Amino acid sequence: MLAFTLLISLSLVVSTQGQTYTATYLPSDAPDHTQDGQYGTNQCGTDSSQTSLCQNAYINSVDDFCLFAPPYSGSNATIGDTERIEVSWCLKDGYGTRVIPDGSISGAHFVQTPDYVQITGVGDLTRLNIPAGDTGGELDPHGADGNGNPIGGLVFSNAFGELEQLHEWTNFMSDTEFCFRACKAGPDATAFCQHIYDVMGCAWNMPANYDAGVFERCMGDSGEPMGVYGTSTFKQGHPPTPTPHPEPSSSLCTTLSTVGNGLLVRSIPTASSNMSATPTLTTAFGSAAMSATARPTSSPTDMSQSTTPTGITRNTHSGTRPSVRVAAGWHIPAVLGALVLSVFLCS
Repeated sequence: MLAFTLLISLSLVVSTQGQTYTATYLPSDAPDHTQDGQYGTNQCGTDSSQTSLCQNAYINSVDDFCLFAPPYSGSNATIGDTERIEVSWCLKDGYGTRVIPDGSISGAHFVQTPDYVQITGVGDLTRLNIPAGDTGGELDPHGADGNGNPIGGLVFSNAFGELEQLHEWTNFMSDTEFCFRACKAGPDATAFCQHIYDVMGCAWNMPANYDAGVFERCMGDSGEPMGVYGTSTFKQGHPPTPTPHPEPSSSLCTTLSTVGNGLLVRSIPTASSNMSATPTLTTAFGSAAMSATARPTSSPTDMSQSTTPTGITRNTHSGTRPSVRVAAGWHIPAVLGALVLSVFLCS
């Protein structure tokens, strides 16, 4: 019994050479919530939905990555307003997340280095509910109070072999640009995925290719950690601000003509339209339309509190629960069968 208790205790604390974490998950064994005050869920299943509140993200390749973005649209859906409650939008179907509509990404560049995986690019990210004109902000697993931005956001990758959780990551999002880096477990993970330079933007934190019209995956060098210049470390807000590091070298690049999944946007509400309306989405293959979550009609709430925001209903069944759809199909035959059996017994 003592040995069993010791084994359980050891499983609750995971050390990754210098950084200790309370738990490590796979998507298949993650609990519903991984942090107190979480808006969404980490039990996402495999059924993608444009109303999903899944907060699991993946960075696997140029045609298989996710971004964190707002769960609703509107003027109060800036990255700064919604950083605590962002949900996962993925390029690939099957993760139980929302799906990035085709045409949203106009350039994407994936690089795998010895220390991290990274995706950078440009696009029309208003299709991911980011308001037009939003210069954006930074998301990471720590946040000002130690909880993540978003609270409970998890990042996974299979780039280094088996699918694994990458505890250290940083993701900048705006209405036109994105960059997302997740670091391999090791002594340099926190340095290469530093999160303290939250106003410096993508180009400074992650110097890389951001060209539109190019979709590529490469192997690359790790380069220098953001903010570290020889033996000196830059502190944000303390002048002078140094120039960004040069883009690390890369090689073995493979180019794709485009990336997508077949999901097209038919209509998107604008700031002047009724933001409580549900925009219509359809697939390129003519399958049934999907609905996207619109901004709640209530007034903005204080997202700094570790509670579900007032006026936003948390759907605890998002991303998975196929049994609900199955049940809706068989209840009529079941009722008819019961009636026939009762008539037979009465006769």
